[in-house]
Amino acid sequence: MIQPAPINPGVPLKREWGTALAALRRLLANGDDTEQVFKIMRALNGNVSQRNYVKLLSVPGGGRLAYRRLELSKRLTDRSWIDSFAPGTLGAAYRHFLDSTGYSADGLVQVSMVEGGFQGIEVEHPYAWMGRRERDIHDLWHVLTGYQADEHLGELCLVAFSYAQTGGLGWGFIALGGALKSIRTTGRLDCVKAILEGYRHGKRARWLHGEDYETLLEEPLEAARARLGIETPTRYKFAQARLAAAGIGAL
Repeated sequence: MIQPAPINPGVPLKREWGTALAALRRLLANGDDTEQVFKIMRALNGNVSQRNYVKLLSVPGGGRLAYRRLELSKRLTDRSWIDSFAPGTLGAAYRHFLDSTGYSADGLVQVSMVEGGFQGIEVEHPYAWMGRRERDIHDLWHVLTGYQADEHLGELCLVAFSYAQTGGLGWGFIALGGALKSIRTTGRLDCVKAILEGYRHGKRARWLHGEDYETLLEEPLEAARARLGIETPTRYKFAQARLAAAGIGAL
């Protein structure tokens, strides 16, 4: 049997538009098929981890974060640590997120390793570590931004926010596909406006990859949002209410 060549995170992956389009079709047919997200990321994100790692080294405190190379997935599965956060903090809100959704950092790791997804991301390499960091903070960004994870519009808004923050083309591809589907599903532009708002908010906010998340989780949630320039998702809440009134549970 021919063994596949080992993945070198130092070499940018070529974009595979056919793979991305097939995965997007499956994702839009079933918004809960999270595996397709990672297939799209792999197919389209190219050198985004390399670029963001270099950027991390240039921001205040970023070099220390890169030098420490904390594995956030391990930290975020330490339940005793998660339980230690005081009420009102980002950490407490993240704890509520975990308990109310049943999600976990470990679960996100397992989904990301699907065939065609993030295989090779576990290697010891700075760029691979940066890719893991982007994966592991996704649910924290749900809490920070106010975009819920239990319905598809919230995911699409966060995808657009993530595209603005990271420059990963895979995020933008999913946001565009979801926006087009929302028009077909609802016949209105409310969801498109909410998704565009997510992108604008991502552009206006501070670069969240440069944050020390161990420290950030201890901050009061509203104070953290204000410091980071994360705005209230007004159009998202409006579109969410319109979907509920129309009896549309998912896009």
